[in-house]
Amino acid sequence: MQANERLISSDDHVDVSHDQVKSHLASKYHANYNRAVAQFQSSMKQMRSGQANQRWREQQTGKPAERTESSAASLGNAQFERPGHTDPHARLKDMDIDGVDASSTYCEVSAFRYLYLLEEGAPEATRAFNTSLSEFASVDPQRLVVSYQIPIHDIDAAVSEVQWVAAQGGKSLQLPVFPAELGLPDYWDSRYDPLWAAITETGLPICCHIGLNTSLEGLAGRDPTPQGGIYVPMVGLSTGEALGMFIMGGVFERFPELKVVFVEPGLGWVTWWLYIADDMKKRQGYEFPAISELPSDYFHRNIYLTFIDEPDALENARKNLGIENVMWSSDYPHPVTSWPNSKKLIEEMFADATPRERELVLSGNAARVWNM
Repeated sequence: MQANERLISSDDHVDVSHDQVKSHLASKYHANYNRAVAQFQSSMKQMRSGQANQRWREQQTGKPAERTESSAASLGNAQFERPGHTDPHARLKDMDIDGVDASSTYCEVSAFRYLYLLEEGAPEATRAFNTSLSEFASVDPQRLVVSYQIPIHDIDAAVSEVQWVAAQGGKSLQLPVFPAELGLPDYWDSRYDPLWAAITETGLPICCHIGLNTSLEGLAGRDPTPQGGIYVPMVGLSTGEALGMFIMGGVFERFPELKVVFVEPGLGWVTWWLYIADDMKKRQGYEFPAISELPSDYFHRNIYLTFIDEPDALENARKNLGIENVMWSSDYPHPVTSWPNSKKLIEEMFADATPRERELVLSGNAARVWNM
């Protein structure tokens, strides 16, 4: 590492329990909260590729299949556990060990998948959830930047939550990647315009973290590999759908100051996506009535990507994605994390990087996006 070089991880994780959330929620809503959680968990039972693979193997062999620790880990169900996953003081110590100055952190729980199911008290439960995140960050808000989750079923409530986050000094907003999973219109739809306007006023970034994609349930069930090896890479690749909705759907045409971070999708495939999207408009005659520029123009102005340890990250950033559009992350404390060897990994990836390239990708872009 270069002397005094700052490291900001653009993607780390914290685990928040339902008991923590309910400690900030009036007791009259607890039964509703528990029912919503149970309803969500029930709906997800048949959508986990590990279980789908178990069914497939049982069908093929006629014997019960074992569910392994590694198959769960590949799906994010058995994180590389450390006290810093839940304890902010332990997190700061682990960041110091790894030489990380600040962290953009996402909750393991996707609250927007179940909070809207509350028959009464959904806005209050959302506030309780985000208050739990705020508690974690409060130990050192300059180093621990949490992404507050914004459910999108009720736009007025979403706008109110965005404004609360901004008033509390929050720096990041997490929204679902795929509204259609939740039975809602995609983000190009005008129903979201009041939300985009409110977010634009705050200057906060919208963060969309890849994860469970229920539209891939069929693939998960057909995947013959024991750890979801066909399914798992497709989760990141499916981010192309969200890229298209934001860009070709005209969201950035109408709201040119929005900042959207796609978290952990990988970089290499986006190079091809930008090429083909531009080629469709320039050469192939595709019509995109909602936009006036090339798709890549909106990408470079409005979108950021995070990565962990892709060997061609720097080359892709230089040639196609833009050095100012990519951000390094450690993905603490998941199995793929670079902790506690982030400095070594960075030296390998950035052996021929210029000082400016290092500064932007390792900290400068993140500092600008999250106003650190």
